[in-house]
Amino acid sequence: MTAASWFQLVAIVGLVAAGARLLGPYLAHVYDGSPSRAARVFGPAARVIYRVCGIDERREQRWNIYALSVLAFSLVSVLALFALMRVQGALPLNPDGIGAVPAPLAWNTAVSFVTNTNWQNYAPENTMSHLTQMIGLTVQNFASAAVGIAVAIALVRGLVRRNATTIGNVWADLVRITLYVLVPLAFVAAIVLVA
Repeated sequence: MTAASWFQLVAIVGLVAAGARLLGPYLAHVYDGSPSRAARVFGPAARVIYRVCGIDERREQRWNIYALSVLAFSLVSVLALFALMRVQGALPLNPDGIGAVPAPLAWNTAVSFVTNTNWQNYAPENTMSHLTQMIGLTVQNFASAAVGIAVAIALVRGLVRRNATTIGNVWADLVRITLYVLVPLAFVAAIVLVA
């Protein structure tokens, strides 16, 4: 390896170690639902979402219910995104008059965005309406990341809680991950990109 390669390796390991040291306690508070400073900012929004969706954040699920909930959420997400792409021609926010996405392409795109692979076999500005890009693809960029993080956290909980019968609540995890982690991260990334 060259000197530059060694420098990059050391820099990456150092940044990961520093990030884990700085963000680790925050993420631990988010995932276990304990009070934190962020709860003062995002807590009211989370409580509204819990109330509207009928989520009891304190009620935990067994691993099989957690897994079925993740699969159900993902299935509904695929079907909703597929349907959105198929009827986009009749929906608002379509100034270019783009018609329905062909069924095979709509299915492929829906599955790829929900599974967080984001494989694209089209030119978005010629195939997807503004509405489809905003409430379909962008929402799935958040939701699929939240699902992946929730599954990773459930795995960690399962390893840590060897004798427990529950591993958390997938619905509360998805809300917390989205509001407490992904939205602030998107905000910071947007500021960096604008700068």
